[in-house]
Amino acid sequence: MTTTMLPLRRLHAWRNAIFVVFALSGVSIASWVARLPAVRDQLGIDTAQVGLLIFAMSAGSVVGLIAAPPIMARIGARAGMAVVLGLVSVGLVGIGLGTDTIVAPAVVAVGLALFGFGNGAVDVMMNVEGAAAERAIGKTLMPLMHAFFSFGTVAGAGIGALASALSVPVVVHLAVMAVVVLASVLVAIRFVPKGAEASELDDAPKKPLRERLAESLGVWKDVRLLAIGLIMLGMAFAEGSANDWLAIAMVDGYDQSNTTGAIAFGVFTVSMTVGRVAGGPVLDRFGRVPVLRVSAGLAVLGLLLFIFAPAPWLAFVGAALWALGSSLGFPVGMSAAADTTDPKVSAARVSAVAIIGYTAFLVGPPVIGLLGHEFGILHALLLVLVLVLLAGLASPAARERAPRR
Repeated sequence: MTTTMLPLRRLHAWRNAIFVVFALSGVSIASWVARLPAVRDQLGIDTAQVGLLIFAMSAGSVVGLIAAPPIMARIGARAGMAVVLGLVSVGLVGIGLGTDTIVAPAVVAVGLALFGFGNGAVDVMMNVEGAAAERAIGKTLMPLMHAFFSFGTVAGAGIGALASALSVPVVVHLAVMAVVVLASVLVAIRFVPKGAEASELDDAPKKPLRERLAESLGVWKDVRLLAIGLIMLGMAFAEGSANDWLAIAMVDGYDQSNTTGAIAFGVFTVSMTVGRVAGGPVLDRFGRVPVLRVSAGLAVLGLLLFIFAPAPWLAFVGAALWALGSSLGFPVGMSAAADTTDPKVSAARVSAVAIIGYTAFLVGPPVIGLLGHEFGILHALLLVLVLVLLAGLASPAARERAPRR
């Protein structure tokens, strides 16, 4: 029985399980980000050294992106998601131990590398599974799935802000979150059909590796796809930079407490969630291109406010607009890349833009850290503003191939 023939109850259970995985990824990332100022203070390092630590996470994440397809081919996405989120949990514990117990940046870097590998790999797996569930159910679900990631970041940021306010040691906070992530994924994956990621493929024998590789690389010749990738690049850079630097930018740029920095990040995640929950109906009403143009405008306005605000409260407004403007770039880019009549080409196109988006999401923050060391963290965010402008200019590439209803 293929997944399209599963009873509706099982399809919904599958969908809900992927919602949980998206949320767990968001919880784990926000838990680390919310305590980043405390990690920096405990280790006694500067902005450039924080950037190098984040680079360890980014390097692990890129390796995870590359390793995800072979892992899925070997053990399937169901088991794969459990394994790599297990690595995320181990990484969280390592970050906490390196911060509070051993007090060694090298240990934190190793924890971040494992953490990054797990999150990079699960990003690919949960999007593949989400697309398969979406096709099997026959409804647009990807924006809502990414909203669940944002729900997770809201929860993680809120718990992190509370832990910071109560002076909970980083190692205790992250160890508890590690247990929550691991226990939750072990429950959730029970509802993911075995081999679901392969169910949408036909039963014909696989083509030789050389032919499959040629097909996968061939999509990179599509100029429209590269323009969609530019949209993903700008919006993912905007989101990723906020995830890792917004709290510190609030603390250093506006001379606020670590708790206020965590709250500012919470404002960002709440606004991001609102944008993604509301995004589906808005996209259905107005279409991808107008929505992306307005989104880019909001993100630019938010960044300008956040960077140049004369008062901290205006920076909070800027953070909210920044998040709202960048909330739909990633899911819309995924949908636009998949907008083709050939499912096999669609999968290759989605993989291509996902690599662009996740690479920006992961590599961008260390670049901001290095620029922040030279020019100040707030001025470093001007790079994000430029990339968001380019994403807005590239928005016509996301136009629907078929007329909207």
